[in-house]
Amino acid sequence: MTSYRLPKGGLIDRSKPLPFTFDGKAMRGLGGDSLASALLANGRQLVGRSFKYHRPRGILTAGAAEPNALMTIGSAGRTEPNTRATMQELYAGLEAKSQNRWPSLDLDIGALNSLLSPFLSAGFYYKTFMWPAAFWEKIYEPFIRKAAGLGKATYAADPDAYDKCWAHCDLLVIGAGPAGLAAAISAGRAGARIILIDEHSVAGGQLLGETASIGGKAAADFAADCICELEALPNVTLLTRTTAFGWYDGNVFGAVERVQKHVSEPQSNVPVERLWRIAAKRAVLATGAEERPLMFGGNDIPGVMMASAMRHYLNRYAVAPGKTAAIFTTNDSGYALARDLEAQGVHLAAIVDSRENGGSGYFGPARIIRDAVVSDAKGGKALSAIDIRLNGRTERLNVDALAMAGGFSPIIHLACHRGGKPVWSDDNAAFLAPGNLNGLALAGSVSAVNGLAACLADGARQGIAMAEALGFKAAPTAFGAVENDIVAPPEKAVWSIAGVKGKAFVDFQNDVHRKDLGLAVREGYGHVELAKRYTTNGMATDQGKLSNVNAIGLLAEARGVSPADVGTTTFRPFYTPVSFGALAGAYHGHHFQPVRKSPLHGWAEKNGAVFVETGLWYRSSWFPRKGEQTWRESVDREVLNVRENAGLCDVSMLGKIEICGKDAAEFLNRVYSNAFLKLPVGKARYGLMLREDGTIYDDGTTSRLEENRFFMTTTTAYAAGVMNHLEFCAQALWPDLDVRLASVTDQWAQMAIAGPKARSILQKTVDDDISNVAFPFLAAKEVSLFNGKLHGRLFRISFSGELAYELAVPAGFGESVADALMDAGKDDGIMPYGVEALGVMRIEKGHVTHNEINGTVVPADLGFAKMVSAVKADFIGKAMVGREGLVAEDRPRLVGVVPLDSKQSFRTGSHILSKDAAATLENDQGYVTSSAFSPHVGSTIGLALVKHGSERHGEEVMIWNGLRNEFTAARLCNPAFFDPQNERLHV
Repeated sequence: MTSYRLPKGGLIDRSKPLPFTFDGKAMRGLGGDSLASALLANGRQLVGRSFKYHRPRGILTAGAAEPNALMTIGSAGRTEPNTRATMQELYAGLEAKSQNRWPSLDLDIGALNSLLSPFLSAGFYYKTFMWPAAFWEKIYEPFIRKAAGLGKATYAADPDAYDKCWAHCDLLVIGAGPAGLAAAISAGRAGARIILIDEHSVAGGQLLGETASIGGKAAADFAADCICELEALPNVTLLTRTTAFGWYDGNVFGAVERVQKHVSEPQSNVPVERLWRIAAKRAVLATGAEERPLMFGGNDIPGVMMASAMRHYLNRYAVAPGKTAAIFTTNDSGYALARDLEAQGVHLAAIVDSRENGGSGYFGPARIIRDAVVSDAKGGKALSAIDIRLNGRTERLNVDALAMAGGFSPIIHLACHRGGKPVWSDDNAAFLAPGNLNGLALAGSVSAVNGLAACLADGARQGIAMAEALGFKAAPTAFGAVENDIVAPPEKAVWSIAGVKGKAFVDFQNDVHRKDLGLAVREGYGHVELAKRYTTNGMATDQGKLSNVNAIGLLAEARGVSPADVGTTTFRPFYTPVSFGALAGAYHGHHFQPVRKSPLHGWAEKNGAVFVETGLWYRSSWFPRKGEQTWRESVDREVLNVRENAGLCDVSMLGKIEICGKDAAEFLNRVYSNAFLKLPVGKARYGLMLREDGTIYDDGTTSRLEENRFFMTTTTAYAAGVMNHLEFCAQALWPDLDVRLASVTDQWAQMAIAGPKARSILQKTVDDDISNVAFPFLAAKEVSLFNGKLHGRLFRISFSGELAYELAVPAGFGESVADALMDAGKDDGIMPYGVEALGVMRIEKGHVTHNEINGTVVPADLGFAKMVSAVKADFIGKAMVGREGLVAEDRPRLVGVVPLDSKQSFRTGSHILSKDAAATLENDQGYVTSSAFSPHVGSTIGLALVKHGSERHGEEVMIWNGLRNEFTAARLCNPAFFDPQNERLHV
């Protein structure tokens, strides 16, 4: 055995044996093991194969950056490929399989690729698969697709449940190592609402593998006491097994909790993963630092491991790395491992220190070789020896374990997710987080703080500062003296090592070695983004957590510049891979497209509504009454009643967006084609939103409730699209504008009250004066209801052509308010009406919807030419709306259409022909966009887009439906069939 379990020590439960299998071979671990530590304890060094060369690979790290030990866990529907053994908790019955090998891990035919490595250098794919062109489809692409990927996904259905949820807190602390625990305790004691998350199964981070003592307690015991205190505080939530994967606008963080990934039989009523969206007023990033590998020949051989990882396995899991170990270090951190190895009785053959005067505080028995480097490691499936270069000569040393301590890179990924770029620090030989991180502070080694005591103090300081910034009174926090603290100041980074014979790997997973980076520079791909793609460095599951900084250092050397000049690739979510199950949550199967019920759904049900699916919503279509035999009878009654008395319609499904900020008016002025900059407070305005190509994207009303606060309504179908469009405009087009957007569609129940008696009915419930003088057409304001018991928003707007209002109240009050309005209007003949009646009335009035706004029309086509501002400096679509084809005289224009014989009807989608023209598409003049029976007109009516339509009122045409072979003689007319002078809107 090359690795084994130590007879004592560690944080494992030796009374709890856990049987598991690896590639079908039975093994045994202990309670508290990770899969990686259990494999090492069983003497298993070879755990995987690299992607390109299929080289033997062993466990390199103890955390999320692991590039080698990727396993397929489970079976059938619970098969999960590319699981990092370092992050997978061991449980009884766990089935683990190695990946990317055939027929077996020990005998992999793919390893023949190593013999072809001289021909598989950087850019091989780009250079090889270009010719001959005919080979691509028949040979190259099938081969590449077959070779692509590491693990294989299963086709079996996943039997487990996933969930999504929101959380809100005063302070989010990311990372439960020493700095994170100190920050959470300091702010938690002050009374702030804290959420503390950590990606590991047990909070404590570095403390779990540390041999120092804090306040007279072992580091692991100190961590346990901190956790107990935090769990006892009612204002603190601790989420372990939870990885923060992204930082988004509004200080919202995405996180995934592995709820049941550590059990053999998940409970059916509990999700296996939970996706958190955490809205935090403030946040502390305490993610620590990642140790960097060193780039010598054979640095990928199983048995070569990061020094911090070796220390963690030794102290937390009681697993020795081998019988005879060596350490290759560029800083004092390697000596902490030396002391621990010796304390556990592991033979330490040598410490190879790249510095001339390193390790002055070490007094152990191990041999120190200063001003030297490891140039090559020897072995195949396990390490057997290392070559040490000193003063131009090489010495071979037989060892079966080698630790690398190449310095530390702060884990700053989340701090860069909102556009900030890392900053290179020569003093720290690392990239540090950018400044001006509004709402986010850094604590501990993530901000290059060095040493356990300093990390605790820095975490406490940041926790107190955040609590006080939030308005809490925080007291100083002291944790006691730290003994045996290891302070390892950063040293000059070592990128290239002289005398290397074998391949010195930079990216272990993708088989990118040192020479590949040099080749990229020589061939013109020295820019960091180009080098990434040319060499594949930093791709795949670990996204360069171990390799990127080393690659940047090599590029800098090859180009003769500083790493600051090279810079980094773009940091973006996700920090670690996130399963599709977590992203989908509960939205699969019959929940894939969930039914959305409006806040007035219960009211509509009580009134006998027939519902229709419109997008994701159930909308009340019509309200049949006793004796009515057809839906048309119900719709005609509803229309006539609105025109004569009053009706109430649920319009909660309209998209609703709050727009705030000192530049909100300017923002709207650029988004809409018509003017919004000077819209008075308390007024609404109909607006057209254009695409970049000049065609209409959406329409709706926007109301100015306060100087810097607007309320926009959109069409139901385009609610999400408009929100995305506005977000893009705010973030990408005009990031300098002070504007904030929030979708509030679900927060408001909204109802239209229309008809000549609408005002008298509303005045019975609205406390404010809503007379025509006090509240004229297009007025909008917040109002008091029911003698001050409720507040809502009232808009005097009309889609039906009648005197009408739209009342918005908090969603939870929607049904009761609708009931109250129906009760208030019973003597005035109020009735509910649905979207069918609403559709009839909007066609009677000549109002357009997306039947007419079909992606091809411009404002002038619909009679809205005046809504394209000629005086505004710019707005979306302005540059293109005046194109020749969009202003052509023969463009289809909006027009009304009625049959000559009122007993005849026609259908939406039918074509318009000149009166005596043959029924061919060559003679097509346009088409009917909307049609309905109008009880006001007494016949079918329609809206149509017809060439020169606005100039052809009174002309007789033929309506032709080729699918049904129907012909209807008709006349073109004004599209406003009802109240064309808008008299009823202003009464």
